[in-house]
Amino acid sequence: MSETGLHKDARRYDLDWLRIIAFGLLIFYHIGMFFVAWPWHVKSSHAGPEIQPLMLLTSPWRLALLFLIAGCATRFMADRMTRGRMARQRSWRLLPPLVFGMLVIVPPQTYAEIVEKLGYSEGVFAFYAKYISFHGGWRVDGRPLIVPTWNHLWFVAYLWVYTMIVIALRPLLHALPLRGVAVALRQPMALLLVPPLLIGALRLVLRPVFGETHALVDDWYLHALYLSLFLFGYGIARQEGIWLSLERLRWLALALAVTMYAVMVLVVLTDTGGRMRPFIWALDQWAWIVMLLGFARRHLNVDTPLRRYLTDAIFPFYILHQTIIVMLGHRISGLGLSAGSEAALLAGATMAGCWAGYEAVRRVGWLRPLFGLRRAVQPA
Repeated sequence: MSETGLHKDARRYDLDWLRIIAFGLLIFYHIGMFFVAWPWHVKSSHAGPEIQPLMLLTSPWRLALLFLIAGCATRFMADRMTRGRMARQRSWRLLPPLVFGMLVIVPPQTYAEIVEKLGYSEGVFAFYAKYISFHGGWRVDGRPLIVPTWNHLWFVAYLWVYTMIVIALRPLLHALPLRGVAVALRQPMALLLVPPLLIGALRLVLRPVFGETHALVDDWYLHALYLSLFLFGYGIARQEGIWLSLERLRWLALALAVTMYAVMVLVVLTDTGGRMRPFIWALDQWAWIVMLLGFARRHLNVDTPLRRYLTDAIFPFYILHQTIIVMLGHRISGLGLSAGSEAALLAGATMAGCWAGYEAVRRVGWLRPLFGLRRAVQPA
């Protein structure tokens, strides 16, 4: 797609804010996983279906939005860097946190899970020796636990792979004659309705076959979805006409998002909808994304000290948060606290732990790359 409207070096603060908001919601979503009836690493004694509608509010669109924003950011980087430099920079930013996370941050989650679900009692050191040696003997709910694992850090692995694909195909992507597609997508109704039809078709055809594994090598439904959104973000990043259409659609998209959320909750809770169910999910997903992109462009394309702080902090927060939630949740689940007290304690301790962790990490030079932070600039 051709570039229009945006200066090559202009930073999109609205996308920074949306990335911060989406990752922040992810933290609270994982706190919710401790309380909802869906399978997860550890569970509250109060876990049940009551908060399922609240969980469904963000689950369709949160990660989809993050991959779309990541695609936009990748395009902005591609305009400033050679392919080789871009590959080195993104690998340095993503792979050390992924490996470090799998070896240090994530293992306590697996340990808490097998203690709680399997009654594991051999101790931390025996556990870790098995964890790093690809132990295959732990089975939870009839499925083997794959170790070492990346758990919530699967997003980092997928993001690295998608970025490398784009870097490899960059000359081809920039040479594709997609002007007609860009012009068509500037039409508000096409932009609002065509993507959910395609997303719904993917969900209808691929999800029943492949499911959602987060294991990279066999996750073909999610690759079809998230790589498509990543490429879509890459393609529209410089298309001012499409961004103007997103901004104009914001109120209509908000009305549609609220309506489809209500429909989707009814369909999920009553287990109805049939073959229309994937399209209901997709329309809800896309309406929220369009609404958020539109309102953010209108109101959040501003820089503040808070944005600069959180833009730097959010990746370490993401790396740390789930381990804090799982370990603390495992500790408090048998204390007889009310659900409200557990939720307040988890939310407060998670945010405090993430903030303290970030403040510590950013001050230690050798730790910074392990949490996705750039090397500190030494004073002259």
